[in-house]
Amino acid sequence: MTTIREDFAEILRLVRPGARVLDVGCEDGELLELLTREKRVDGQGLEISPAGVAACLAKGLAVVQGDGDRDLDHFPTKAFDYAILSKTLQQMREPRHVLSELLRIADQAIVSVPNFGHWRMRVSLMARGRMPETRALPDPWWSTPNIHLCTLRDFTDLCRELDLRVDACAALSNGKPARPIQPDGLLENWRSETALFLLSRRAEAQAAAVPQNLFGEVELPEPEGAKRKPRRKA
Repeated sequence: MTTIREDFAEILRLVRPGARVLDVGCEDGELLELLTREKRVDGQGLEISPAGVAACLAKGLAVVQGDGDRDLDHFPTKAFDYAILSKTLQQMREPRHVLSELLRIADQAIVSVPNFGHWRMRVSLMARGRMPETRALPDPWWSTPNIHLCTLRDFTDLCRELDLRVDACAALSNGKPARPIQPDGLLENWRSETALFLLSRRAEAQAAAVPQNLFGEVELPEPEGAKRKPRRKA
């Protein structure tokens, strides 16, 4: 029996049947194939590598070759129900722009990010004085594709700056079941190895709505005493 990657299993649970889905950085199409088979989604992939595109086409998947940093701009607004970016945001040259574009072309974005504030990272830096190598970030510094690493606190700050709402969030770690978390909490910035977010635009109509209870925690409260940053143009 084939084991499903832990973040893919949670994404499969989140996506509603028959939805329009864009998988950005779809690689060989494993997630897109899973969603097509299990949820009958109307799926499309965006992949930069020719090998990944060829693998997707061999599986009969709809895919275009392109760069997420530049080519998301060419997709129509609200063309999808979900835009998915799994463990790839930290590899983008312009992560702020990419995150904003995901929520222009889709109603919701599903984004997973490794947490550089995890306790293993902190201990490794303190004890060894070298860039850490962990399960979530296994590559040495000189060959890693990751160029914009962040902590959970960094990511939630960016969500506020872009006026995004966290509809659900879960921590993932080494094959264990997803654990609902409050991503803005100090403790989770230490405990969570990887976090999976379900995001949407914070529209006026949504402000008073009761959000769905997907992973558990839904609203992202402002830190006590913190002043809201002025919104920048996305």
